[in-house]
Amino acid sequence: MSYEAKLMQMKKLLKKKPAESNEKPEEPKRKRPPSPPYEENWLAAGLTKEENKYGIIYKRVVTYGPEHFHGKYKLSSLLGTVESWREANEIHPLAPDLSRPLVFFDTETTGLKGAGTLIFLMGFIEYTETKFTLTQYVLPGPDHEAAFLYASNFWKIPMSVVMYNGKSFDMPQVETRWTMNRDHLPPLLKHTEIDLLHGSKRIWKNEMDTFKLTAVEEEQLGFFREGDIPGYMAPIIYQDAVKNGRPEMLMKVLMHNEWDILSLVTLYIRSTNLLLEEQQLSSANSKTNIGKWYRDLKSFDRSKKVLGDVIAEFGAEEPMAHFHIGFILKKENRHTEAISSFKIAADGIDGRERIIAFEELAKLYEHKVKELDTALRYTRMAIKLLNNNSDFPERFKREWEMTSNTGK
Repeated sequence: MSYEAKLMQMKKLLKKKPAESNEKPEEPKRKRPPSPPYEENWLAAGLTKEENKYGIIYKRVVTYGPEHFHGKYKLSSLLGTVESWREANEIHPLAPDLSRPLVFFDTETTGLKGAGTLIFLMGFIEYTETKFTLTQYVLPGPDHEAAFLYASNFWKIPMSVVMYNGKSFDMPQVETRWTMNRDHLPPLLKHTEIDLLHGSKRIWKNEMDTFKLTAVEEEQLGFFREGDIPGYMAPIIYQDAVKNGRPEMLMKVLMHNEWDILSLVTLYIRSTNLLLEEQQLSSANSKTNIGKWYRDLKSFDRSKKVLGDVIAEFGAEEPMAHFHIGFILKKENRHTEAISSFKIAADGIDGRERIIAFEELAKLYEHKVKELDTALRYTRMAIKLLNNNSDFPERFKREWEMTSNTGK
């Protein structure tokens, strides 16, 4: 038999490939898991049951009137906060995307990291002009996780989500759990993330020893918790509630989460007031920090306005304001004023900023004023300070030496 004939015989043995269809194969029906045996106890404690196509979840809904106070701040002040951002039209990490709903979000999890860590509680506050609504979703167990995540509506509409450490923790946890359930859930949308932990560190740097939310509540919001559970106990309490069906302590976890989210609302009000409202009471330090933040964001006009107000009120008593405004004045080629600011800064501050102030003075005197002896004197002062201070990191010393040698 010829080679061609053998090939024809082999061809007859091949099965024909079925014609391709544009229709997507039907998704296998997922059997909805049953209610847990402790459902009756949880419902009796005040939770309600919600069902969707993936399973069930339990939820708690609390409504607050606009006159409700949390600490020193009234919830309805949020309406003015949103309007302030609208009028400011400012590009800022705390600015919401006003085309999206603004929600305040916090989670409780069974651990801090790892693929086995579950989110067991999600809380949201949404608002209108007449009310603020807190909705908390509780996970009955791992087999209902897809239903739990689906209830968040993170798949449905893009939102501006306000959190505390949410960029580093809450949203990455949501993304991880969504990935684990991606075969069942619609795609997770991209949301505008506003992290108030980052904002608090920028505003109150050098003013607060810790940035735990409870510390910020007490020092900045005037809210003091009574009868709260420690946050580290929440996973243990949840696991007990699932194992033994006892919901009493679980309701305390929900209260802990409720206070967290109410604090997000009032902290957002407080932070925005400081950033956008000129007459708000605050320390020279926090005002200076805000001015620096605007400078880092290249919002130079607003930075100069904030720092100028600090200098007008406190003068040389707040040398860091002079330090930061010096760079703006230098950028505007107002060299005499920049020199004056850096001199006040160099006389009043310590550490690496003092070295940088000396460096800026040396550069201004060398390149702009053309007083080389004065420039050399400030350079020597900077080198002496650098060599006499063992607290400076070696990296800073190397970087400073490199920039000073290149004259940048």
